Amino acid sequence: MTASKEPAERAHRRVLVIYNPTAGWRRRRWFERILSALINEGVDVDVRPTTKRGDAEMFARTADVSKLDAIAVAGGDGTINEVVNGLGDKPLPLAVIPLGTANVLAHEIGLGGTPKEIAETIAYGRPQPISVGVVNGRRFVMMAGFGFDAHVVAQVKPRVKKLLGKTAYVISTLATLISFKFPRYRVTMNGETVEVASAVIANGHFYGGTFVCAPDARLQDPSLHVVLFTKPGILRTIRYAVWLALGRLTKLPDVRIVPATDIAVERVDHDPVQGDGDILANLPARITLAPAALALLMPG
Repeated sequence: MTASKEPAERAHRRVLVIYNPTAGWRRRRWFERILSALINEGVDVDVRPTTKRGDAEMFARTADVSKLDAIAVAGGDGTINEVVNGLGDKPLPLAVIPLGTANVLAHEIGLGGTPKEIAETIAYGRPQPISVGVVNGRRFVMMAGFGFDAHVVAQVKPRVKKLLGKTAYVISTLATLISFKFPRYRVTMNGETVEVASAVIANGHFYGGTFVCAPDARLQDPSLHVVLFTKPGILRTIRYAVWLALGRLTKLPDVRIVPATDIAVERVDHDPVQGDGDILANLPARITLAPAALALLMPG
C-alpha cells in the first residue's frame, strides 16, 4: 500500500537525499529510477553522496531546516543510523530509500515495491512519530546488542561486506563462534539485575532483515524490548540462531524478553555494543529512549 496523495498544491517537497554509493553500488540503476520517480512526483531533490564514514551524519547535522521538508536516506541501516544521529532533535522528517545489506527499517515499516511506490511515500507520506533508542549518547533506530551479536558485527570488514553482502555476516558469525570466550554480562532493568550470555535491545520486531527477534516490539511503542539470551556456549548460540531463522526464538526456555526504558549493562569493560549493524559504543553502557520522537515518512 502506498501513501495517500495530497492535493497537487501540497505535493511539492524539498528533500535532501543523502546517498551512500558504497551501500547501493549493486542497485545504482534502482536508485536512479527512484530519483526519476521523485522528480516526476514534483519533488525538489538535492543529492549529497557520501565518500567516507561520518559524512552522512555531518550532512544531516548541517542541513538547513528552513530550506527542506524532509531528509531521505539512500543506503542501509548504518547510513540511516548516521543520519538519525546527525539530525538529533531537528524537526525534519526522515524518509528511507533502501539500498543496504539488510534494510531492517524498510522491512519494519513495510516499505518496498516499485520505485514509484517508494517515491510516493517520500512525496506524499505523512510523518509518523517513532521512538528512538540511545546507547551512551548514540542513537539507534532498530536495535542495539552486546555479547556475541556485537562481536559478529565488530569482525565484519567493510570491504568484505561491500563484496559479499549478507554473506559477510555469515563468515563473521563462523569466525566469532570459534574465537568468542562467552563471558557473562550483568544487565539491570526495571529494578532487576540478571546475568546473561548476550542480549539484543529491540526497538522493532525485525532483526537482520525479516527475522523476528522481539514479536511485540514496535517503533511507535514507547519502550524497548530486551531479548536476553541466558545460556552461553557454541551449541547454545547455534540453537539460538536456528530458532531465530525458524521464527520460534521466543519458544526457547532460556530466552526472555523484558520491556524496559532504562537498561544498564556492565561486567565486561570495553566490550563493543552494536547499533543498527555498526559498533556505536563500548561497555559499560546505559541504554534509554531519546527524549523526543523521530518523524518518519511511512507508506500507507
